[in-house]
Amino acid sequence: MQHGRADSMAGRRILLINPNSLEATTAMMVAIAKSAATDGFDIMGATATRAPQMVVSAEALDTAAPEVEEIARAHQHACDGVIVAAFGDPGLAGIKAHMALPAAGIGEAAMLEAAGSGRRFGVATTTPLLGAKIDALPEALGLRSCYTGTRFAAGDPQKLMLDPVRLRAALAGAVEACIVQDGAEAVIIGGGPLGEAARELQPMFAVPVIAPIPSAVARIIRLITSRAAG
Repeated sequence: MQHGRADSMAGRRILLINPNSLEATTAMMVAIAKSAATDGFDIMGATATRAPQMVVSAEALDTAAPEVEEIARAHQHACDGVIVAAFGDPGLAGIKAHMALPAAGIGEAAMLEAAGSGRRFGVATTTPLLGAKIDALPEALGLRSCYTGTRFAAGDPQKLMLDPVRLRAALAGAVEACIVQDGAEAVIIGGGPLGEAARELQPMFAVPVIAPIPSAVARIIRLITSRAAG
């Protein structure tokens, strides 16, 4: 039976769109997504070219949305589903509205997972200029009552990305603040480029630490599978 299921899913391709313009970040996120994907699903990456190397402001996030939609349209006949791999999910609403293609954002997917069974959740991340955008996500998803807020790692976001040890330590402080000060029962590491740090932080805490890329992979596979069945 398992062999038949894999055969039925053979050739399924998921497009992971990086709204940041750094190819190395795309490669890192694709590797994480591949490790999270089940048999019969492959992940391919696409990188924005007009965005900064790391989207750290609300303006940059808004500006990224049209290019994300363009990339999705350009690949829509070559994939079975799309992941938008920036935590503010730029372009996700447009893809859902204008394309007949299953789509998931890493922000949306992580919050839906974190809030499972009514669990209270917070977000730990590095980008304070995106605070309002992050706060808007649980509101849009109907999860406002579960959301305990966002805590930001101390330090410049781009400088932290250059020092993995410092990044992990700074994010660990933000995760602890979510738990101890805000009462979060799960904490999301809010950002695609933070994917490796998210995996490293998971065993450090008693509460679940949610890595958003695997959350989005699980969600898009469910959406693709449901569509194929239905």
